[in-house]
Amino acid sequence: MEINKLKNILEAVLLAAERSLTVVQLEALFELDEERPTRDEIRKALHEMEADYETRGYELKQVASGYRLQVRQEFSTWVGRLWEEKPARYTRALLETMALIAYRQPITRGEIEEVRGVSVSSNIIKTLLERDWIKVLGHKDVPGKPTLYGTTKEFLDYFNLQKLDQLPTLAEIKDLDSIHPELELDEDNKDASTDVNPDENGPENKIDTDSSIEAVENESVENQSEETDAVTADADDTEAEAVVEEAAETGSSDEEASEDADSELGRPAFNV
Repeated sequence: MEINKLKNILEAVLLAAERSLTVVQLEALFELDEERPTRDEIRKALHEMEADYETRGYELKQVASGYRLQVRQEFSTWVGRLWEEKPARYTRALLETMALIAYRQPITRGEIEEVRGVSVSSNIIKTLLERDWIKVLGHKDVPGKPTLYGTTKEFLDYFNLQKLDQLPTLAEIKDLDSIHPELELDEDNKDASTDVNPDENGPENKIDTDSSIEAVENESVENQSEETDAVTADADDTEAEAVVEEAAETGSSDEEASEDADSELGRPAFNV
């Protein structure tokens, strides 16, 4: 079959398809034709199509589940305006859980919680399962038989990956937010209500904490001041008693001793 005709057929099929197609699936489309292209010819046509689309608004992309035609990422802003609904928003807790499953699969829920230091909400696991980003791989051979989770082809397709080896290394990841610009965080998402991490406190929480610390310090200073006044008062009373005793030993009357004590301490003497 002529290469240009084959390319046009493949382009029409991929545009009409609502999913990715493998080379085997594309080859099956020509079973009833007299001129059946070989797999090598199909791969060659797909390779040329990739080059042909380099200057266009869409591209031919090979992902884990096959080939597909898709809009180039740099034009997603304008294409997205065709739909009124807002893009999906995910919490940091969900993205961290997804990252742990992707990099450490197979992994159990308990192991995820051990790494993150907080409990994993059931809604997070449910959301990932519903999106077909993760699947149950089996059960770990330990008491309780916890479920083992791993990623799916749909996960690789969503991130334009063919295999897990194409994931960025942990050293290359400076910020989880930069992995995929479309995954904006929504801290108000109810899914994160049961997944609290002390490290995620915002500036407001920090201000409240600082205010509390300052209040405690002020209260401590006031208590110390009161204790100092009490000690000073006790010392004055002790000194007064000493003066009275000294006056008594020298034969002075109680009234004179009291006057001497008041004079010594700078207090005014009152006669009744």
